[in-house]
Amino acid sequence: MIKTRFAPSPTGELHVGGARTALFSYLFAKNRAGEFLLRIEDTDRERFVEGATERIIDSLKWLGIVADNINQPIVQSKRLDLYRKAAFDLVNAGKAYICTCSKEKLAADRERQKNAGLPPRYEGHCRDAKIDLKTLADGCYTVRMKMPQSGKIIVNDLIRGKVEFDAALQDDQIILKSDGFPTYHLASVIDDFDSKITHVIRSEEWLSSTPKHLILYEMFGWPTPEFAHLSMILGHDHSKLSKRHGATSIIEYKKLGYLSEALVNFMALLGWNPKDEREIFSLTELTGEFSLDNVNKSDAIFDIEKLNYFNSERLKNLPFEKLKKLIGEFGISDPRDGELALIQRGGYKTVKEAADYIIRLRENSKYDPQLLIFKKSDKEKTLVGLQAAADKLSTIASDWTEENLQEILESVVADNNLSNGDVFWPIRVALSGEEKSPSPIELLLALGKDESIKRITKAIHKSG
Repeated sequence: MIKTRFAPSPTGELHVGGARTALFSYLFAKNRAGEFLLRIEDTDRERFVEGATERIIDSLKWLGIVADNINQPIVQSKRLDLYRKAAFDLVNAGKAYICTCSKEKLAADRERQKNAGLPPRYEGHCRDAKIDLKTLADGCYTVRMKMPQSGKIIVNDLIRGKVEFDAALQDDQIILKSDGFPTYHLASVIDDFDSKITHVIRSEEWLSSTPKHLILYEMFGWPTPEFAHLSMILGHDHSKLSKRHGATSIIEYKKLGYLSEALVNFMALLGWNPKDEREIFSLTELTGEFSLDNVNKSDAIFDIEKLNYFNSERLKNLPFEKLKKLIGEFGISDPRDGELALIQRGGYKTVKEAADYIIRLRENSKYDPQLLIFKKSDKEKTLVGLQAAADKLSTIASDWTEENLQEILESVVADNNLSNGDVFWPIRVALSGEEKSPSPIELLLALGKDESIKRITKAIHKSG
């Protein structure tokens, strides 16, 4: 069975890069009727953030990227004895060693290497030393793996193909830290083997560490999983992705009024390509079509306008009940069908933006009476148009519909020898209080009969 995993560190919020890794791992497994697991890699205690694990899980659930063990994820801090035993098994087998080098000594080595123009690396001071563990106090040593000192290490990556590394340039990586916690390298290899992970899909930043992981698998005598390293996600200017490009945490996107379906759709296209012109996909559709064969090697470009487009398109097609629930989270209680229809006409990037407009519309903002007069009209024609419209709209008993409202306003134009600008423009301003707004028909439907006539009457008084 195919098994993948997502293994975030709870050092902060889940962002687009991590969420895309989770999505691709999920899609790859589910496309092949496999399992997708969640593992919390909380061994970096200095950077651990309280509550981050729960927020990462909440983010994944909101996106619909639900691991098969979502309610009982693997937690590395609960498996410390297992990692320690494995590390010392390697020491006893001569494949790893105890290192007592101080932080000061290592810092001095790095400074000297830097001044000499050499890459920073451990110089192997303790590699062949005979160190008796019984003479050492806890916290004053680490355990390092013995990397081969010659030859090539080949990574057969499912996205990048064959990648060669010179073993002589690889560091003797620390696998057990002085605090007794394992490093990522040891813990991830052990957990992937224990969980029977068949495919490791992760960020490109881990490609350079993969030779060490392959050697660890070899040291333990375990079969290696397949590896696939995803490209970087860059800003539109090809620089490192940051908030200035519109990137933020998954939870923040939710707070801003983005739909999870739109965000998943957007993230899927950050590196994956369906090989045709289609852009809109549901999670189910993505699951059915996803393949690593269609994942690009080149860096993906984050375009916030593309995300806004996906979100706006989905917002227009939401059922009224779901839309009502969503805008309720942004302060809109008991929305009228006309208000919901106004949102569905389009033009709003997010639920929050749409809700903010409805709130503003309900508040009936102040405006300069001069704004009521269309540029090709005058005050007299404007007043005639507003009064005639108010009179006709007042006669509607129950047929407050788009077709009837359109017909009434057109009759006001024809019956009073006016232009559309003499009628439609001042009504739109009277209802919205703004120069740029939805059409008067959409506003009449959104506000309802009583409020619409009230605002038109008020506009007549303001212009009189």
